[in-house]
Amino acid sequence: MRTATVARNTAETAITAAVNIDGTGQADIVTGIGFFDHMLNLWTRHGLFDLTLTVQGDLEVDGHHSVEDAGIVLGQALLKALGDKAGIKRYGTVFVPMDETLAMVSLDISGRPYLVYEVALPPVRIGEFDSELLEEFLRALAVHAGLTLHVRVLYGKNAHHIVEAVFKALGRALGEATRKDERIVGVMSTKGML
Repeated sequence: MRTATVARNTAETAITAAVNIDGTGQADIVTGIGFFDHMLNLWTRHGLFDLTLTVQGDLEVDGHHSVEDAGIVLGQALLKALGDKAGIKRYGTVFVPMDETLAMVSLDISGRPYLVYEVALPPVRIGEFDSELLEEFLRALAVHAGLTLHVRVLYGKNAHHIVEAVFKALGRALGEATRKDERIVGVMSTKGML
């Protein structure tokens, strides 16, 4: 099983994550930000990996440290669980509709962190989640998991729908990219490493 547990403690947050890439979409998530919990539950369900995540953050300041640091820890856990990346498909591209919204996520488990973020999202609060934190989470995840990550919302109006479509697409694209293919010998790269 491709599993990993990562803990990170700073003056702003205390976070522990346990991930199983070969799971069934089970989640036990407590971040203190209800909407973020909901999005991470969708992410794991649509990616078909299991996640246990606890975040204790300085929510009296705001949610920024909790969300960004969760992205850091989740990225580290995914990278650790993937190990040598042998046999994985490496790429995943998914379009997800959510009512009036259509989101696309395309990623490469490349070892070359990069985020392209084309999401017209108004700076609003969705519950206790600041919409601007979506980009911060995605950047932290991409950097610490070593992903080349492209996120684009082709159209949409409702902020909740936009963020939800992105998390579902991210889960599905990651699920696709991390799946093993028995035809792949070593890693899917002519360099011999990812």
